[in-house]
Amino acid sequence: MFAILCRLRLFSCRFGWAGAPRSLPNPERHAKIGSVTRWYRNEDWLAVIVGAAVIIAVVAGIRPPLPQFGWKDTGELANILAPVQLSRAIFLAITYLLISAPGAVLAGASPRKYAAGFPFVFALGWVGQIIAGNATVSYWGIEYVIFALLLGLAISNGPGVPEWLADAVRTEYYIKTGLVIMGATILFSDIMQAGALGLIQAIAVVAVIWYFSYWLAKRLRLDDEFSAILASAVAICGVSAAIAACGAIHGDRRKLSYVASVVLIVAVPMIVLQPWMVKAMGMPDVVGGAWLGGTLDTTGSVVAASALISEAALKIGTIVKFSQNVLIGVAAFLLSLWWTWRKTASAQERAGLAVIWQRFPKFVLGFVGASLVFSFLLDPAVAKPAARVLGGLRTFWFSLAFVSIGLETKFTDLVRMESGRPLLAFLGAQAANVVWTLLLAYLIFGGFVFPPPQV
Repeated sequence: MFAILCRLRLFSCRFGWAGAPRSLPNPERHAKIGSVTRWYRNEDWLAVIVGAAVIIAVVAGIRPPLPQFGWKDTGELANILAPVQLSRAIFLAITYLLISAPGAVLAGASPRKYAAGFPFVFALGWVGQIIAGNATVSYWGIEYVIFALLLGLAISNGPGVPEWLADAVRTEYYIKTGLVIMGATILFSDIMQAGALGLIQAIAVVAVIWYFSYWLAKRLRLDDEFSAILASAVAICGVSAAIAACGAIHGDRRKLSYVASVVLIVAVPMIVLQPWMVKAMGMPDVVGGAWLGGTLDTTGSVVAASALISEAALKIGTIVKFSQNVLIGVAAFLLSLWWTWRKTASAQERAGLAVIWQRFPKFVLGFVGASLVFSFLLDPAVAKPAARVLGGLRTFWFSLAFVSIGLETKFTDLVRMESGRPLLAFLGAQAANVVWTLLLAYLIFGGFVFPPPQV
């Protein structure tokens, strides 16, 4: 495999496929050539190819056993670290290395350094998932991404990233591959099963809160990228939506890591306060569940908080949250179109089809294509089990991405970013989300407009 990669690297350099990953003599000329004629070294297309290969393999029945991560005490943790689980993780790491290495080499990585550094990045992501698998951590809705990020930050801000590791730090490549695979887990049939009332509330929340959040962030002098990522996280479904938005607009990874961290930190007190408010206000359980499902930014936090109220609140909260989750694909596609058109217009270029196509993030096509195939072309008996496996595989790609973000970022950059304005924007947007979603929950689930659901 290594010999093949070396030949691929030599061939790509000879014919101009792969340039140096860190510095280029003429970046503008190189970017123009790479984006127009040399599409096969573009990370968007490489991510589509790798993601499609993973999806095809899983649908064909190649489904590697995934490591387990749930544990409560040291005894269960020992089972997580048992030889059978370690062998699964090692097998998955080797598989990921083999399928990702050709694309990384085409994008400019050294075969030797990528092969040396990738296992270390994978191991950090695996450890992050083990930490997040703890029952207490999971209860509080703290996801694996925050631990993957912190592990990367500990290295970049401590001993520093060694040269042999640098070529395996490829955030965009990992994120976009994970997003292509994510498309297969978002089925149009699930939108219908999520419930009409949940979908109505989800659309109303996403439409209004996204616009308000974006407006507020701009008023606080955040740039367009930061505003779009933050608005998507608040309005849709937290970290997953932020990842999709960042990929759709080619956003700054440091901004993504900042938003992801804030989402997970703010969710913790909300898990405690919102159920208490539901009971203190004498709110009907179904209304309370709908409120929690529309405001809490992680599925785990919705389950944890609504379970403190009642079984009915848990069911409604899950339905509403799921309704917002399935809107990720639609939102990412529309955001990609809007961003491409907006940037084309701002550059005062002729907004022809060629320019729009050049700027459009190609991985979104893979994302949407996977969703359409799994929704309408595959037998549900095949699509559902495959989607569950792909969901676990996608998680590993995202863990690689957030480890890479940490390795690329100084902790002081996150703390000092924009002088605290992003945090203020997030808190203001989340406050508006809490109020607007409460109003919608009463109108939609409280019997004022529609008959209250029987659960």
